[in-house]
Amino acid sequence: MLNEKNAVRLKINDLEQEVIVRPSAILLDTLREQLGLTGAKPGCLNGDCGACTVLVDGNPVKSCLMLTAEAISHEITTIEGIKNTPVQRAFIEKFAFQCGYCTSGFLMVCHALAQLRPAPPDIVIDEWLQSNICRCTSYEEIGKAIRSVISGEIPAL
Repeated sequence: MLNEKNAVRLKINDLEQEVIVRPSAILLDTLREQLGLTGAKPGCLNGDCGACTVLVDGNPVKSCLMLTAEAISHEITTIEGIKNTPVQRAFIEKFAFQCGYCTSGFLMVCHALAQLRPAPPDIVIDEWLQSNICRCTSYEEIGKAIRSVISGEIPAL
């Protein structure tokens, strides 16, 4: 029974997708291995680093901690689903990345923050950014990037 696979339908980046998964499959692996959506990165695989962050119904979630089956009936957005957003432009303009491994996770957190909290105080921004780890120390630039979006310095297209 443990090796039994099931077909599940997921809504990812506004597209309905069907995948065949084991009950124990994590969303991160399903995205990367079955759907070719490799923007969410495997890092710690225990929820600490945030490199695998995706949006579930608009909220940041670490996909290494979510079973694929838990994503049924929810809207999943990956980095591939937020092309040409102000947050992406801000990361480029403010040099908010170095090696790039953590970038997609931070972009997802920042995109959600800008959508859910249009005028958060600095303490809220700092709290949201603490959910992810950058080993190359781009935190100051990441903070500048999200603040430039929230302030309207980098407008929506």
